[in-house]
Amino acid sequence: MDSVTQLALGAAVGEATLGRKCGNKAIWWGGVCGTIPDLDVFIPFSDPVTAFISHRSFSHSLFTFTLLTPCLVWIICRLHPQVAEYKRRWMVGVYLALATHALLDSFTAYGTQLFWPISSHPIMWSTIFIIDPLYTVPLLVGVVVALVMSRGKGLGHTANNVGLIVSTLYLSWTFIAKFHVEHFAQEQLATQQVSYAHMLVQPTPLNTLLWRILIMKERGYAEGYYSIVNQQTDIHLTHYSSDVQFLDTLMDHEPVQGLRYFTQGFWGINQDNNLIVISDLRMGMEPNYAFSFTVGKSQKPVISPVASEQRASTTNWGQVLPWVWQRIWDSSVKRPIDIHK
Repeated sequence: MDSVTQLALGAAVGEATLGRKCGNKAIWWGGVCGTIPDLDVFIPFSDPVTAFISHRSFSHSLFTFTLLTPCLVWIICRLHPQVAEYKRRWMVGVYLALATHALLDSFTAYGTQLFWPISSHPIMWSTIFIIDPLYTVPLLVGVVVALVMSRGKGLGHTANNVGLIVSTLYLSWTFIAKFHVEHFAQEQLATQQVSYAHMLVQPTPLNTLLWRILIMKERGYAEGYYSIVNQQTDIHLTHYSSDVQFLDTLMDHEPVQGLRYFTQGFWGINQDNNLIVISDLRMGMEPNYAFSFTVGKSQKPVISPVASEQRASTTNWGQVLPWVWQRIWDSSVKRPIDIHK
């Protein structure tokens, strides 16, 4: 999730576990701990693909948090000796602030290596977009109220807990919504006799009412959308080709191996001029993706590997977001990619 959401979640967890005993220090340190796992973005990895697949690995591991928690609690107690008597409670609060960060990230499509180093398999439930105001706002409201309200009557603490409950209920709703859409998509694809290797169902930006259905086929993929609220009766798929033949000579290239594993097969391969580009199809929508990498060069008939390079995203949010809002209510609205065809 985005940094604001993770900070708000950590602060809310800090207040819930320690607010009554330690006051606003619980909120501030909860926010700090809720942000720490994402500091791995400042690590200078050797190449863009390694940086991409290493994010949310060791820094988001539940085992790493077990080792890190006592160190952070020691620092807190040294800086604030007046709260050192609550050391055990700080251990619980700090660990929960760290762990809830990683668990929340697992609800997105990126993938989080919760059990590193035992397993580097990225866990992705893909039930919530990386930014979702309906999840974040209740947390922020609860934390702000807890900060400004007097500690005497405990109203701020109660407001914070209510914000946590509301956001958690919303997160639970995302599971229910995804289950419904996934079941509907499976039925529709069976009715349409569409064969596919695997399918990904995920919410579109900033909401959980319009969902994207992505299916991977032998030599390409298809994308469709389903709105929970507009009584849509079928799923229209748009099919795209993928230049998988380029992988015959690039599969042993380390960046390609890493992307194959990390994307869990949800990748698109295309040629841009003479460059071979791999895109992570989980993050974005056709034709723009947040993570695309140049991995090879085609000089017919030779295809050779090159050092990986991340390509800039060209997503026009000024087109995408209005379309998402309109598409929630009207299934006939054309996608941004189709408007100028």
